[in-house]
Amino acid sequence: MTRRPPARKARKSRPLRPRKVPAGLTLAETACDERKAVAGLVLDLRQISEAVDFFVIVSGTSDTHVRAIAEHVIATLQAEGMRPYHVEGLSQGRWVLVDYVDFVVHVFHPTLRSFYQLEGLWGDAPQRQLKA
Repeated sequence: MTRRPPARKARKSRPLRPRKVPAGLTLAETACDERKAVAGLVLDLRQISEAVDFFVIVSGTSDTHVRAIAEHVIATLQAEGMRPYHVEGLSQGRWVLVDYVDFVVHVFHPTLRSFYQLEGLWGDAPQRQLKA
């Protein structure tokens, strides 16, 4: 006769994270708007993801425009003492990811944005449009 291991106790649910908005998020949104980013969107992932709190998703109209938006976001936040944890794709200008740990800025070329559809992938997240 084999013995079964004792049943695990149910885990307590984790407390909800505080409803704080990172300081740099508003600056990043403003920086995107200053460079005429298209179809700006902010996804609130605090209730969905443990890895990141917010996604800022915007599009540029060309590779050069995508790079210009991303570089302006980096420069604007750096002027306030915030450096990105990681930057990916800046040299190609098709999809630039700027990671500030609490929030991530995605700057897409329109064809890649429609292909990857991040807003659909994170469809459960509350969304709001950036100021136009």
